[in-house]
Amino acid sequence: MPLPPIDHADATPDVRAVYDDIMATRNVPDVNNFWKMLAHHPATLARTWDSLKEVMAPGALDPLVKEMIFVAVSVTNGCQYCIRSHEAAARKAGMTDAQFGELLAVVGMANETNRLVHGYQVELDERLK
Repeated sequence: MPLPPIDHADATPDVRAVYDDIMATRNVPDVNNFWKMLAHHPATLARTWDSLKEVMAPGALDPLVKEMIFVAVSVTNGCQYCIRSHEAAARKAGMTDAQFGELLAVVGMANETNRLVHGYQVELDERLK
């Protein structure tokens, strides 16, 4: 039986502090279930939030590109929760239906060609080394 999510009202002070930072950073009224489950191990919750916040912060890649990459990896890994969560974030950052469709087409093509290369055991061309 899975553990129940830990709501803000039931959280320890250290977990509540992370929840408060997530809500403030993302400008949302509550944290999603991913964070509520990680709260069962406060150190993992804090570490994961700090890492995610750092990686997804503005940088050389714009926030939309980062969210679209997150969606692509989540599709490849089969993480329905992550697909939907980061699709919503990408849409909030401006992703259109057309972009989402192209993203999924690229993900599908990359997975297909990767499997073909793996199956045929294609050696890397000299010029690509």
